[in-house]
Amino acid sequence: MSLIEIRKRCLIVETTFHENGPAPAQPLKLAASCAVVKNPYAGRYEPDLMPFMAELRTLGTLLATELVDTLGKDKIEVYSKAAIVGLDGEMEHGAVWHEAGGWAMRTVLGEPKAMVPAVKAVAVAGYRIMVPVHYIHASYVRSHFNSIEIGIQDAPRPGEILFALVMGTGGRVHSRLGGLTKDAVAVHDGQR
Repeated sequence: MSLIEIRKRCLIVETTFHENGPAPAQPLKLAASCAVVKNPYAGRYEPDLMPFMAELRTLGTLLATELVDTLGKDKIEVYSKAAIVGLDGEMEHGAVWHEAGGWAMRTVLGEPKAMVPAVKAVAVAGYRIMVPVHYIHASYVRSHFNSIEIGIQDAPRPGEILFALVMGTGGRVHSRLGGLTKDAVAVHDGQR
């Protein structure tokens, strides 16, 4: 019997055409693929969360594939993941997404090296959270530090979890604050 029971899904696409200066050659797109699932451990303590984490890889692959289909695999430059756990759950129920969501994105994108940023919270339905993103090949590319807000009006209910994956097509529009650029990444260790 599956531990994953999806109540609803949501795809958010944010397109930035202008940021006070000249319009970029290509608009910046940030997208979040979200799924609201029943929390199999809501209201009780479960010492072994590993089966849930392992099964969530399938959900991660579904969400990551939707993002690649939406944005185009060759255009993706940033990524991240998020979880919002309903009030009958615990922070650790959202932490299962670290491995499952990160593994899925790396697999779908061809094993980029940078760590996958993450954010999680235990909160009420309608809670919105800012999800940080960075460059997929090197975490310290300053131009690609950005964020997207996610949330669903009626989720997560107390016995649910909202899981999300985020991808985007580039760095901030008009980034001009120095630091490592994506063209200067040379070490290929996921950092610099």
